[in-house]
Amino acid sequence: MSDVLDEFDQEKKEEAEGSALFYLKLISLIVAVVGFGLYIGDVLFGKSSLDVLLNLQADKDTLSQKIQSLKEENAVLQKEYFELRQLDPDR
Repeated sequence: MSDVLDEFDQEKKEEAEGSALFYLKLISLIVAVVGFGLYIGDVLFGKSSLDVLLNLQADKDTLSQKIQSLKEENAVLQKEYFELRQLDPDR
């Protein structure tokens, strides 16, 4: 009878170890998925991404203003060039 009880106890221990290992794997998987999700969220929506976006928008505004001022300067210089060109008797 003792052998039967020992065998029964052995089976219970193996089942307990197997279920503990399963739960450990499950918890590890959940932690890994949550950690990866947080990492991806930080990369896509984190502070550094927002800073880059804001800097690019500011650079775009600055370049647009510079383009406008260069167009105006170009118009003035073209007007001056064409006025000088008409005054040149050689051409």
